[in-house]
Amino acid sequence: MEFRVLGPVEAWRGGERVALSGSKMHTVLATMLLAQERVVSDSRLSALLWGWEPPATASAQIYTYMSRLRKQLGEEVEIVRRPPGYVLRAPGAVVDLVEFRRRERDGRRALAERRFEEAADLLREALGQWRGAALANVTEHMLDAELAPLEEERMLALESRLEADLELGRHEQVMAELTALVAEFPVRERLRAQLMTALYRCGRQADALHTYYEGRKVLAEQLGIDPGEALGSTYQAVLGGELGLGPQRVDRQPAARPVPSMLPATDGELVGRERELEALRGRLGQGGGAPRRILVTGMAGLGKTALAVRAAAESGGLFPDGLLFAELCGLDGAPRAPRAVLAQLLRALGESDHALPAGDLDELVRLYRARTAERRLLLVLDNVSGDRQLAPLLPAGDSAVLITSRSRLARVAGGDTLALSLLDDEASLELLAARAGRQRLEDDPDAADDLVAYCGGLPLALSIAGARLAARPHWTAGRLAARLADPAVRLAELSFGDLDLSRVLRSSVEPLPPAVHDVLAGLADPGLGGEPFCAQWAADRLGLTEDAAENALEALVDTALLDLSGLDDQGRPLYHCHELVRLLAATLDLSDRPTVRAGR
Repeated sequence: MEFRVLGPVEAWRGGERVALSGSKMHTVLATMLLAQERVVSDSRLSALLWGWEPPATASAQIYTYMSRLRKQLGEEVEIVRRPPGYVLRAPGAVVDLVEFRRRERDGRRALAERRFEEAADLLREALGQWRGAALANVTEHMLDAELAPLEEERMLALESRLEADLELGRHEQVMAELTALVAEFPVRERLRAQLMTALYRCGRQADALHTYYEGRKVLAEQLGIDPGEALGSTYQAVLGGELGLGPQRVDRQPAARPVPSMLPATDGELVGRERELEALRGRLGQGGGAPRRILVTGMAGLGKTALAVRAAAESGGLFPDGLLFAELCGLDGAPRAPRAVLAQLLRALGESDHALPAGDLDELVRLYRARTAERRLLLVLDNVSGDRQLAPLLPAGDSAVLITSRSRLARVAGGDTLALSLLDDEASLELLAARAGRQRLEDDPDAADDLVAYCGGLPLALSIAGARLAARPHWTAGRLAARLADPAVRLAELSFGDLDLSRVLRSSVEPLPPAVHDVLAGLADPGLGGEPFCAQWAADRLGLTEDAAENALEALVDTALLDLSGLDDQGRPLYHCHELVRLLAATLDLSDRPTVRAGR
């Protein structure tokens, strides 16, 4: 089988095109191919097929499209239902996008190693995979979501091929091509710098300088920024006569860019998350120029930050231009303003305070995107409150973003979202032993089991319990277990130093609207225990309509204070409240209702 997406979406078998009808069938196939054997959720498919207004029969129609694809593509292709969506596997199939990315990656490596002839050939082969505008026969919704990243990959490959040609002395051959490209893409600084180089080597120094001045004006008018390093250093080289070829050429070395390393220190062994760590490392290593936005989500205390930082640290070699880290919540739990975070990141990238725009947020965003456009960075954004906070912080170019949040985010595809679960009993015991010492637990295995049960698989709770035992060598595991046995004081006991489970859980409660806050307080029923419940149960208990109760419960799911636990026999969602969250709910009353902070 052969699949094509770099042009009209097509499937070929044995030299003959497989007949697929309609933009929606082509959209489904293209979405599955772009996912590269990752699960594509129903919600993602619905958004790409129908946008914000899917029909009531969306799920049934998606099922129908998948059935048709299975039939038309035949036995060589496997399309499998994997909740919450589908995955396509086609072992041995040729996909033009995969071939493009492989040759482009090899070409850029050859370019970096100054094997210019090989680089030019590989990059030409990569660009030869394109047959026009990518995804030419899909829905407008998919074009809006996916075309721009693919076009950016093509442009990066084209710029690299032109760089190899210039290094080989082919400035006359590429002059017309560069002139047309700069006219079409006037704000791409690398293309303009390449045109300046070609003009200078053809003896047209005045035209090279005019190209710079024209670019400086365009950047100021359209983006409100000054020329970046690539364009500025080329301008200086033209003035200094340093763009010649051969032995006489004097390479002007631009000022070294800082390579930031902002990751916090990793905290010991990462217990019970080996599979998740491997998945994150694999996704970060895929590269290929496509934007990588990866979300780690789940309730407070699950160890999202520890996992993200470890994955970033172990993948650092893939990002030669640096590792950035930003905490998106302040010490008081309030979301930080994007303006302050952008200033922090720009300083790490080498910008001085006086160079930071004093105007509105848009000016900072433009500068940030300009400074990240030609770098391969890994950015870790910790504890993101929502899409509005995230959007201005997304970098340009071939950088990756690893995000932690208690909420799922619309700007991250379902296939790139890793929802952490609670640790099982075995992993919980390992984490407790890593913090407290294994011998203490082996001396009293029943008490160790009790501690695991009281912490409910929550890594933060287990870490606190282990830290308390480690700090008190005269305590037995049984003594701490006895202190945690009373539900009324368990949250208070799970505190040590600056680790406070109650404070961390309350930070999820604080942003809740009063109505949702009151529903959470109503879940403190001791009789509920760990049993799942439906919206009707909550409605009856709290004197609400079923719809009002379900809306509040869904809001609690969105903030990771509740989990979905399947469906009842009538097809209604069942919700589950973690025991430690239920204990927190028991401490809430109307006087605890959060007030909205100014500026949030």
